[in-house]
Amino acid sequence: MTRDSDVIALLSTLYPGWHYEARDLPGLPRWWAHRHQPVTAAQRAAGARASIGRSTPQRLAKALAHHAEILDRVRQSPCLPS
Repeated sequence: MTRDSDVIALLSTLYPGWHYEARDLPGLPRWWAHRHQPVTAAQRAAGARASIGRSTPQRLAKALAHHAEILDRVRQSPCLPS
């Protein structure tokens, strides 16, 4: 396994429900996560995104953790349909 595939495997374990990829953009690796499920209007209004891109796997993991918090808030809100 390559380092990229190891990182993708770890991200997939920590944050399931996303497709992960590492892209090379002008000499700078860029890490992406794309949701398997579409984002609802309520999730979008709360700040959820269908895709998240960051420059490092650590930054992507941090963004995914924040995204999980957004989804939890939407699920727990009696006013917002998920």
